[in-house]
Amino acid sequence: MTPVTPRAGAVAVDCADLDAMAAFWGALLGMKTTGRDVDWIDLEPLGTGGPRLAFQLVPEHKTVKNRVHLDFDVPDIRAAGERAAALGATPASEPMGDPATPYQVWRDPEGNEFCFCTAR
Repeated sequence: MTPVTPRAGAVAVDCADLDAMAAFWGALLGMKTTGRDVDWIDLEPLGTGGPRLAFQLVPEHKTVKNRVHLDFDVPDIRAAGERAAALGATPASEPMGDPATPYQVWRDPEGNEFCFCTAR
């Protein structure tokens, strides 16, 4: 039998408010909604050929730290953070790491962690 190698089709984020989360992430990343169901919204792929960013409605709210999170390369973590904050994100840390290439942890409006990393 030929082995099947999986390909990432979507990165799914559990959420309590589909519309708010799709609006936040769509605005932050400049991505449009490409599909919608009662309990699911797809945004455009994360980069050319990448997986879709998707949001799945769940009944419970986030209570602990994410085990998986997204890292976004940006030229300036401070400017990216200011924009994210204006859209409803909150900082989860101060900038850290190598001072020449710092990163910072943020939380989306429902508390899911993501990072802005200095593009190398």
